[in-house]
Amino acid sequence: MTARTASAASSVPRSEPSSALPSRRAVLAGAGAGALAATVLPAAVAHAVDGPALGEYDVVVVGSGASGMTAALTAAKRGLSVLVVEKAPTFGGSAARSGAGIWLPNNSVILGAGVPDTPAKAAQYLSAVVGDGSSADRQAAFLANGPRMLDFVMANSPLRFRFMDGYSDYYPNLPGGLPNGRSIEPDQIDGNILGPELAHLNPAYMPVPAGMVVFSQDYKWLNLAAVSAKGLAVSTECLARGTAAALCGQKPLSMGQALATGLRAGLLQAGVPVWLNSPLVDLVQEGGAVTGVVVEKAGVRGVVRARKGVVIGSGGFEHNAEMRAQYQQQPVGTQWSVGAKENTGDGIRAGQRAGAALALMDDAWWGPSIPLPAEPYFCLAERTLPGGLMVNAKGARFVNEAAPYSDVVHVMYEKDRGTTGSHIPAWLIVDQNYRNKYLFKDILPTIVFPDSWYQAGAAKKAWTWDALAHQIGVPAAALRSTLNRFNAQAWNGTDPDFHRGDSAYDHYYTDPGVTPNSCLAPIWAPPFYAFKIVPGDLGTKGGIVTDARARALRADGSVIRGLWAAGNASAAVMGHSYAGAGSTIGPAMTFGYVAANDIADGA
Repeated sequence: MTARTASAASSVPRSEPSSALPSRRAVLAGAGAGALAATVLPAAVAHAVDGPALGEYDVVVVGSGASGMTAALTAAKRGLSVLVVEKAPTFGGSAARSGAGIWLPNNSVILGAGVPDTPAKAAQYLSAVVGDGSSADRQAAFLANGPRMLDFVMANSPLRFRFMDGYSDYYPNLPGGLPNGRSIEPDQIDGNILGPELAHLNPAYMPVPAGMVVFSQDYKWLNLAAVSAKGLAVSTECLARGTAAALCGQKPLSMGQALATGLRAGLLQAGVPVWLNSPLVDLVQEGGAVTGVVVEKAGVRGVVRARKGVVIGSGGFEHNAEMRAQYQQQPVGTQWSVGAKENTGDGIRAGQRAGAALALMDDAWWGPSIPLPAEPYFCLAERTLPGGLMVNAKGARFVNEAAPYSDVVHVMYEKDRGTTGSHIPAWLIVDQNYRNKYLFKDILPTIVFPDSWYQAGAAKKAWTWDALAHQIGVPAAALRSTLNRFNAQAWNGTDPDFHRGDSAYDHYYTDPGVTPNSCLAPIWAPPFYAFKIVPGDLGTKGGIVTDARARALRADGSVIRGLWAAGNASAAVMGHSYAGAGSTIGPAMTFGYVAANDIADGA
């Protein structure tokens, strides 16, 4: 049984193929790529060789995100010479922009915090969540190596981690699921440890408020600071941390900023060079093996030889409109992704040209998002807090709004299929009572929303339900019926339609002061607000098919010698699902570690 069928989060079954093995389209694409590589790649390499040779290392790592830097650190500590090449002018990739939750069963941090995890529980849960979305041996490799990776990173960098107490696994009702969660996040770190290199850190997606040190886990309570004593206490603690750090002359960093900084500090200590502004052009193949990379450095193309192997950790293709149109259901938008803007699938395409099979290209790390003028806003608490609901083009509810974010978008796509425009965009509706109590994005309670939100069509406001229905283009009678039914259920604290509140996960971003169900409150106080909801993402999750050793595979299952892949450049071990907070970064770091160790063991 998989999470897709077992969880109340999805109101309909999904029809996407769940297997991580390459589909017929992927097989054909891989075969075509192999033929292309045979003709185009040698010419590209020959041209590059005519230019300067840029160096020779045991290992070349493409990308300086979580997977790439973990791979580079591991290889260096195993005694190999390593180079990291990075397309962006900054290091850290999407990981630096993120909240940096890391899902790693049985790691030393959660066991030390008393989490009752075991290898058997973790294996049972991951199998139930992922099903046949990835191979059993890859799942086993992730579970076995994740705890070792974390201990290695802590031993070889300044990074330390905190248990995200109470952040439930996304399907805690499945066998092996933990209602209190398995996720961790980086502890506070001083940016001064990087010296001038700190200026090259990729900025956060949402900067921490000035003068504060905020952890991902704190946001649950910061949302409630106006209505909860604990929320106020957590807010005060965040300010106290920031004040203490400032008095010590520190540059305090948390979440993704801390993760990227700590890994980069480990690379500096290990003497690993990181070339910024050095995009991958292609892979070098000789005798059927990958032996280096073609990169562009300071405007000059050249070859960097890799004596032992190349690790692709260059992220997904979320900002490549052509690839998204080729592989994914419409509507989909590069402008709706919060992944690093440089993630345009370069490493995936290079691997494909070298003969690698691709899988899961139709999927992403989805989340309901509001297309704000500056950049999309990835909704977590806003759609979960009591006093809000989501409706489709007919003015009807269609999903458990508090479900795991990826599931909500899968439902949007599934129900939009065949009736385009019926569920994309959707609308999140809240009232003034909600606005008086809760933070929305970074807008404090009672504070008016920026005019630009309304001008962009991302937000609407009206004093009656009917007027709001007119503004968002849904039938007024249908919206009235939906709101009346929802309000009656909210007063009773039950949601027989979509089971909002049945799972421990549903209650994470809610208001414990609301009873009998902290997920549900009626929508009654004017004015009323509606926010456009589109299928945003944290990045794509399809890419190069790999084995349990992170080696790149051809469509026939054979290994491409000299090529490894990890992170969002590879097909996710999570398949089409999402086990818990940090199911992106946890496996990315783990398989970066696995790849480097496999190279070192072979060397």
